[in-house]
Amino acid sequence: MRLNRLDLNLLVALDALLTERSITRAAERIHLSQPATSGALARLREYFGDELLVRVGSEMRPTPLGESLINPVHNILMQIQATVERGVEFVPEESERKFKVLLSDYTATTLMPLLIQKLSIVAPGVQLEFFTPTSDPAYELEQGNVDFLLMPEFTVSPEHPSKNIYQDQFVCLAWDKNTELSKKLTLEKFTTLGHVTVLFGVNRAQTQDQVLLKEKHNLLPNVEIITSSFNDIPQYLIETNRIATIYERLAKTWCEYLPLKMHPVPVSLPPVEWSLQWHEYRDLDPGIVWMREQITNVASEITGCN
Repeated sequence: MRLNRLDLNLLVALDALLTERSITRAAERIHLSQPATSGALARLREYFGDELLVRVGSEMRPTPLGESLINPVHNILMQIQATVERGVEFVPEESERKFKVLLSDYTATTLMPLLIQKLSIVAPGVQLEFFTPTSDPAYELEQGNVDFLLMPEFTVSPEHPSKNIYQDQFVCLAWDKNTELSKKLTLEKFTTLGHVTVLFGVNRAQTQDQVLLKEKHNLLPNVEIITSSFNDIPQYLIETNRIATIYERLAKTWCEYLPLKMHPVPVSLPPVEWSLQWHEYRDLDPGIVWMREQITNVASEITGCN
């Protein structure tokens, strides 16, 4: 299709070039050779009468015009894709579609196994690809890099639709032979025992329990071990007297097969709501609608078992 002498297929190349800021990476992204991608950039430069991307040292950076085109071009392509997919019938038992979900290892451990079990029956050809949270999950959704965010409610973007699907509360977790916890976990023990905790991403974002302990009770746990993943926590508790504050569903999962024991948190912490979010352009995509229902139904089952 051409519009005012512009081959609209070049918009795909322009989006990749402005996003990747590298001919090599853009070529890989759109499955073209580097010469073909260079040719596309030359045609785009001729059409816009602007360099669009210029080399600065070892990097390519967008010109002011190139910078101004990033969001409009990407949004146009997202709308086109969403419009096309909206008109395509989605048949779960026949589909081989891949759905990309950005989620933490908490949700990957507590929610996804049941979802995968159910999909293997009703949609055996459907694929799921999981992505670790970045410092800016909303950007990954905006760019179309993922189909869904499955994150705490306070992290979701107000720019796109979302749905609260379940909540979880906090418990303390310790080795079941922790010699300091033969009796009730007191506030004194909670503040003096060594803690294992998590910081996420390059920005080292705190988990919600750390935030709430500080905001609600002005408590700073005695942190001895910091890891980058929830699922690392158990190995740093077993055969030690350390404790961790963790989501109850995850703690229950670990206690089923590891020598761990749950204890009530000695202070009151509100539960955390977890939300499912998708791009506004994909709101009526039959495949997205169907997968939303599957995830929501599984979350309801887990909540019902709580």
